[in-house]
Amino acid sequence: MASTTEWVAGARPRTLPAAATPVIVGSGAAAQVDGFAFWPALLALGVALALQVGVNYANDYSDGVRGTDLDRVGPMRLTATGAARPGQVRAAAFGAFGVAAVLGLVLCAVTGHWWLLAVGALAILAGWYYTGGRNPYGYRGLGEVGVFVFFGLVATLGTTYTQAGVVTWPSAVGAVAVGLLACAILMVNNIRDIPTDVVAGKRTLAVRLGDFRARRAYVAMIWVPLLLAVVCAFASPWALGVLLLLLPAVLLTVPVVAGARGPLLVPVLAGTGLFELAYGVLLGVGLAL
Repeated sequence: MASTTEWVAGARPRTLPAAATPVIVGSGAAAQVDGFAFWPALLALGVALALQVGVNYANDYSDGVRGTDLDRVGPMRLTATGAARPGQVRAAAFGAFGVAAVLGLVLCAVTGHWWLLAVGALAILAGWYYTGGRNPYGYRGLGEVGVFVFFGLVATLGTTYTQAGVVTWPSAVGAVAVGLLACAILMVNNIRDIPTDVVAGKRTLAVRLGDFRARRAYVAMIWVPLLLAVVCAFASPWALGVLLLLLPAVLLTVPVVAGARGPLLVPVLAGTGLFELAYGVLLGVGLAL
């Protein structure tokens, strides 16, 4: 039986900033047009966090039963290590998705935007079929597409819309920036796993690009959002506060460009998650002021 600590580790808490950041930015964009609403924001945050945990457990289960996670560097793998039975991990994934569905239902009831239930259903399906099913899209190099769409565009714009009833251009620019940073988390994770993914037949985007180009793609995913924050400054000059992250951006990208591998990329992965969260706070607050 897996311990509570192992279950928490299996949920991969370092990835949770990818769930919180779009809600923060989307809420800041809503506040910019005097549309911020506390309860819809809190419900959106709950949906995003539950979806992220569900995706993490789903990946643990699917990669574990496929044998992809037998030789990995990084966070705890419940299925691959045998700490928990595959059925238990799958149930945990479905449980988290269920929590997201219930919170999403409440969010739709509070805001009256019932059509968003279809968007939520697509998000759950995307979370499961990332590595699940017979032909997972994450194994075909499309993982970043799913992350960009659902943890960038959908989460950010959906948060703004459920509060303000409109989608503004700063929220759209912020959504692109957040999506790129969420992709950066996945990219550096997959750069670390290129050797084992090649052996397991997992053709992530990092595998398809190759080590050199994948590292350059990561750099772009970190630096382009900083440029997009400058664009947002035309709507709110306080958005320039994001430029406080210039030094952290350098500290994250230098080891990746220098060729850090394996365990040396684990701190970069954790740092990228914190970088995204800091970006979200600075941009969200900047838009709201």
